[in-house]
Amino acid sequence: MNTASEQTTTYQLIDGKKTAEDIKIEIAAEVEKLKASGQKVPHLAAILVGHDGGSETYVRNKVLACERVGYGSTLLRYEDTITEAELLAKVEELNQDPEIDGFIVQLPLPRHIDPEKVIEAIRPEKDVDGFHPMNIGRMVTGLPALLPATPSGIVELLKRYQIKTSGKHCVVIGRSNIVGTPVSILLAKNLEPGNCTVTLCHSRTANLAEITRQADIVVAALGRPEFVTGDMVKPGAVVIDVGTTRVEDASRKSGFVLKGDVNFAEVAPLASYITPVPGGVGPMTIAMLLLNTLRAAKGEVYPK
Repeated sequence: MNTASEQTTTYQLIDGKKTAEDIKIEIAAEVEKLKASGQKVPHLAAILVGHDGGSETYVRNKVLACERVGYGSTLLRYEDTITEAELLAKVEELNQDPEIDGFIVQLPLPRHIDPEKVIEAIRPEKDVDGFHPMNIGRMVTGLPALLPATPSGIVELLKRYQIKTSGKHCVVIGRSNIVGTPVSILLAKNLEPGNCTVTLCHSRTANLAEITRQADIVVAALGRPEFVTGDMVKPGAVVIDVGTTRVEDASRKSGFVLKGDVNFAEVAPLASYITPVPGGVGPMTIAMLLLNTLRAAKGEVYPK
């Protein structure tokens, strides 16, 4: 039987922050070309309802990212007393506004508003979050689509770090429509990166640790801090941690610390590659949102 020290590998950190910055530099260069040729600069809008701390931070970062690459940006803020009908009317206004190339409605929404109704109200060609059923359907069938930002960010990290995926066994933990399910579809596609044999696990999966120990690539996207422990990962696995949960920590000035779904201290010594939290998948989500906005502005998926 191998000892823990014999199983230890030298892992490489997947730096999502640096990769996202590289993508922003590429986008900014593209925006300069559009400006130079007299074309319209992409414009991203965001609707923020209420005062959720995580959403506030995320949307603020999106606005800063737009400035960074030279996009126009609009932030529309509403109290959580806004009615569903009022919010849907605002969505329709943005649908009809020719200046807005893409927009997002930041989730979560207050309980009295049906998020599915709101997502379906966004025109697919302006759905830069990639959540609309039309974009999801096009992704599944292999047609050009505005892809969900976080899953496409994960695939982009694998691509830029030249991590071999073809023929590999990928275990995705979590079946949400935002991350788990779409990333399992993308990694199974006959693409590069892709061609994985994918096992999608969730809260009802029996013998989860037994399954994850078979994985060459583990994608943890279930929203439970430090759920994936060392005994769930085989030596040499690639580990992608999608989780970002605020955990109370009195020693921090903010009063909390961000934890991923992976117990980094236990898992990192076993991994060949691993994403940190923060600084891993999170920054990529915004970078891919910017990329979707550029594609929407240029009419690459839905011709203008």
